[in-house]
Amino acid sequence: MEKVKVAAVQAAPVFLDTEATVDRVAKLAAEASASGAGLIVFPETFVPTYPDWVWRSKPWQDSGEWYGRLLEESVVVPGPVTERLGRIARKAAAYLAIGVNEREPSGSTIYNTLLYFDDAGRLAGRHRKLMPTGPERLVWGFGDGSTLTVLDTPFGRLGGLICWENYMPLARAAMYAQGVDIWVAPTWDTGDVWVATLRHIAKEGSVHVIGCAACQHGRDVPPGMPQRDEMYTAADDDWLCEGYSTIVKADGSLLAGPLIRETGIIYAELDAANARSPRRGLDTVGHYSRPDVFHLSVNTSATTAVGFEPALMPSANGGNGAAGSAAGGAAPRRRARPPKIAKR
Repeated sequence: MEKVKVAAVQAAPVFLDTEATVDRVAKLAAEASASGAGLIVFPETFVPTYPDWVWRSKPWQDSGEWYGRLLEESVVVPGPVTERLGRIARKAAAYLAIGVNEREPSGSTIYNTLLYFDDAGRLAGRHRKLMPTGPERLVWGFGDGSTLTVLDTPFGRLGGLICWENYMPLARAAMYAQGVDIWVAPTWDTGDVWVATLRHIAKEGSVHVIGCAACQHGRDVPPGMPQRDEMYTAADDDWLCEGYSTIVKADGSLLAGPLIRETGIIYAELDAANARSPRRGLDTVGHYSRPDVFHLSVNTSATTAVGFEPALMPSANGGNGAAGSAAGGAAPRRRARPPKIAKR
């Protein structure tokens, strides 16, 4: 496997403006690429912003216009925005992991989604956050086990979880079982406890960890939104997110960061072989797992609220169903098999 220089981008999006935010992504990705980065990571829901107002308003009563604007600016996957992000990755000749607010083409539910693009610009994977936290549940829907994504890359197995998903032991186990080497943790969380969490995951899973958060201030919220001046100020201490982006080696030691209260890009060189080798002593989903005592079952099926069945068309012999049997009956419907978790 190749070694890779990774970049964690700590910046602010252009608040609730997808086009302008993607312009900013292009500029920052070009900067990281010029510094030799082969993997570039952006924060949680960077496009078009994290909905911080849910923590400052009465979300059910006061933030309808904020939500409406977020819905309008959310990203359809795949779609024009993902095509543009793919071009950015291709131009940078780097893998790109970036958080977006996602919605279905004709839907009104938004998901907290992590997108992966390869260095050729292809959309290589998607992960929807399983469990929004607190008032986030009035903004985002729940993901499911079908997007516990891990990718093969020239520099190792790439995957991760979003923000407080990283506090879910079973979710971590499901990812470890897929042989992750480089773990991305885009987040809105900050502080020393969060950095300790990243270091714990690195040691527990023997994975290199890239924690990446925004650096966003009250003055980044533009005027004109309802109750904006009641919730945000230009005061120096009015931080929406203070950053704390950090890169951790698989043994739990710090390689870069934390970067606090400043915009910037932190870098480190990672070697997947240095993550895999220590698992001879601690492999929490292998020889250290005791499957005779503990067992985790992961449902990797996609879940939907409504399923549409194909219409039954009359057959030539008068039976029901275009795929009917010779006797005119409907052909038995095959049960879809859930996708398998990739083996190590």
